[in-house]
Amino acid sequence: MRIPRIYTDSELTVGSSCELDDNAAQHVGRVLRMQPGQQLILFNGDGQDYDATIQDASKKHVQVEIAGATATTTESPLEIVLGQTLSKGDRMDYAVQKAVEMGVSQIVPLTTERCDVKLKGDREDKRLRHWQQVAISAAEQCGRARVPEILPVMNLSQWFEHTQTCDLRLVPHHRTEQSLKSLATPGSVALMIGPEGGLSPEEIAAAEQSGFLPVALGPRVLRTETAPVAAMALCQWLWGDIGT
Repeated sequence: MRIPRIYTDSELTVGSSCELDDNAAQHVGRVLRMQPGQQLILFNGDGQDYDATIQDASKKHVQVEIAGATATTTESPLEIVLGQTLSKGDRMDYAVQKAVEMGVSQIVPLTTERCDVKLKGDREDKRLRHWQQVAISAAEQCGRARVPEILPVMNLSQWFEHTQTCDLRLVPHHRTEQSLKSLATPGSVALMIGPEGGLSPEEIAAAEQSGFLPVALGPRVLRTETAPVAAMALCQWLWGDIGT
């Protein structure tokens, strides 16, 4: 039987017992209905997986004993910061989920000229919490022991400022012939992804003026949730840990 792998924000120390946080406890006790004596793999974002045995379990409280820790090798040497324009429905969820699977380091929701999603106040907070949970679930599934952070929504000026320290800043679109494989190997990459309908010419020009390099991902126009997956797959193939 496959051992469940669960994220918890609890402190994990080998040789000690701990109580899982509410979300993890409810998943283990209520959803999985696990019992004392069963095994878990836990992680809390510190880069390690922890072998644990359930000592006590109910629908709301789960106590575990931590038997050992193993450093994971699932983090890419390439740091990728994704600026993803907000989109409706489950498209944003898809982009977040697949970005985590592709090794993204940080995700920044963006608002752009053609973006038709407006988030403010409590609604923004609720969506950020939701996307962070999507990222946690994706990390559980794909074996990552670090969970990428979902930052608050930024406009383009804030995004340009935020990514100034990245080695390479890219704005993919189909109106350029510059390819990724012609570029030197960076240690960190910022990817700026536009909305359905694409970034406006003025936004692309503003990105270029701020140091972003326009690059082509191929001859076809990609959807807003497909573009980050394609871009990160290429970046990881060229400079990261895919194909190594």
